[in-house]
Amino acid sequence: MVKDSKFLKIRCTKCNNEQNTFGKASTPVKCLVCGEPLVDPKGGKGKIRARILEVLN
Repeated sequence: MVKDSKFLKIRCTKCNNEQNTFGKASTPVKCLVCGEPLVDPKGGKGKIRARILEVLN
């Protein structure tokens, strides 16, 4: 899990699209290619439904 507010590079489990998102997303994040939900907001840290590839600084 991400402890600080960082940007993440994630990969969609459905279509393998890679995109960047904020670890504490306040709105749902969907894949830009297939529309699969990738991050669900949970009042703080988002629930990541995709594979985290890298934590960006």
